[in-house]
Amino acid sequence: QVQLVESGGGLVQAGGSLRLSCAASGLTFSSKNWAWFRQAPGKEREFVAALNWIAHITYYTDSVKGRFTISKDNAKNTMYLQMNSLSPEDTAVYYCAAGSRTVRSPMDYNYWGQGTQVTVSS
Repeated sequence: QVQLVESGGGLVQAGGSLRLSCAASGLTFSSKNWAWFRQAPGKEREFVAALNWIAHITYYTDSVKGRFTISKDNAKNTMYLQMNSLSPEDTAVYYCAAGSRTVRSPMDYNYWGQGTQVTVSS
């Protein structure tokens, strides 16, 4: 079993930066894919970024490429999402997740955090 706890959300001005953290416990090495999803009001859950720690491969949705960076500290069992050059379009509840099948589909993630609110104002 894997438990995920998120933190780091908050209010930031457009153009600013924010770093989200996802602390994991339990059988953390049983899932090869670690990812961030987000969901804005009235919209479906959207894939943001993922890391396959077995193959050392990262994935990003087009809208965040060059601005967001996903990383994982195995010693601390913590995953991070560094978000730079934020815009109001990034406003959403951000969730961390762990899974072992496909990367971009939320259906293939079986462990989820509680979510953390990110609000970007202009």
